[in-house]
Amino acid sequence: MSRTIEIVEVGPRDGLQNDKTLLTTPVKLEFIDRLIEAGVKRMEAASFVNPKLVPAMADSAEIMDAVPRDKGVSYIGLALNERGMRRAIEARCDEINYVLVASEGFGKANQNATPEETADLLDRIAVLALDARIPLSATVSVAFGDPFDGEVDPGILGMLAARAAAAGAAEFALGDTIGVATPWDVERAIRIVRDAAPSLKLRLHFHNTRNTALANIHAAVQNGVTIIDASAGGIGGCPFAPRATGNVATEDVVYMLERAGLDTGIDLDRMISVAHWLEETALKHPIQSALAKAGGFPAKADPA
Repeated sequence: MSRTIEIVEVGPRDGLQNDKTLLTTPVKLEFIDRLIEAGVKRMEAASFVNPKLVPAMADSAEIMDAVPRDKGVSYIGLALNERGMRRAIEARCDEINYVLVASEGFGKANQNATPEETADLLDRIAVLALDARIPLSATVSVAFGDPFDGEVDPGILGMLAARAAAAGAAEFALGDTIGVATPWDVERAIRIVRDAAPSLKLRLHFHNTRNTALANIHAAVQNGVTIIDASAGGIGGCPFAPRATGNVATEDVVYMLERAGLDTGIDLDRMISVAHWLEETALKHPIQSALAKAGGFPAKADPA
């Protein structure tokens, strides 16, 4: 098992996109700066989607124009279609993440497309990112369950993985958009994806809607996954998925992994401070993080 687990911080995008508090661009940039100070080296910072549908992401181009470029951080932009892909390229995103969908009900609500249609579109537009020499990844929404259709056929994950690899994606993420996965589901999905596309790097993205996210991350790591998404404070949720509550909290993930002797490169105390800042200053409402309430262990003595 790898002794290093890469955390992809998704708070500035997935964390904020569905929050009732709309942050100003300067406050978002402060959020990004605080994450960098905590050790984050890779983060979702922007989403190039219709601003009428996701108003929290309307300033994504401005964010990408202002983020610090000298800190060794890779900024990821989300795209759902050709227009979004072109906007992400123009905004100088370091990586572009395209969204596939595993089930038709959610696909129609979120992207007005079936799973096969999202894969067909990736075939057509992946060349834009590849020609621009920008690394391309693909994330599968509702990979473990659809809020409209219910159970998702795990076999479709293999099809989407093979299509993503053929289109030129270097990384493939399974997204538990509504937080229904269990560790056994995670193990099965990893086997299916690896059988279908063994060359793809695999990333896992869990929401903690039903309190299984940390158990699912344990299962992923035990099965060789070394890249995990997480959101500071556990903020987030999908605006197109009913009752899709927050992501798993970055600080909770870091605590668990580091207690196991795994290195994340994240300063836990600083990440807890980011969560407190979100709750008390930026968002001004309670957050889901356990570590923000309990702190780390062993507890550090307060300075005299």
